[in-house]
Amino acid sequence: MSWFYLFMAGIFEIFWAVGIKYCDGFKITISLVLVIISMALSVIFLGLATKTIPMSIAYAVWTGIGIVGVFIYGLLILKDPISVKNIICVGMILIGIIGLKLGIK
Repeated sequence: MSWFYLFMAGIFEIFWAVGIKYCDGFKITISLVLVIISMALSVIFLGLATKTIPMSIAYAVWTGIGIVGVFIYGLLILKDPISVKNIICVGMILIGIIGLKLGIK
């Protein structure tokens, strides 16, 4: 169950990171409210995950999920200029996340 919590923490990290783009300078809007809720949920789920997953692993996976998710959002939705080198580097982060998951007993 801890890995599910960690996955959810990463998903909510993607939501708040992407949501910041739509906050219009942090004016009080529905976007800002959703960002704050997503931040809170991300940290709550991270806390639940660290009950059984070591913090060093959980934090690396949590941020890695955020990195990969925001990168994919930027690539597909925002049409960010991304090179093959960028894709390779983010792919290595993804491989690292998988490796950390497989390395936990």
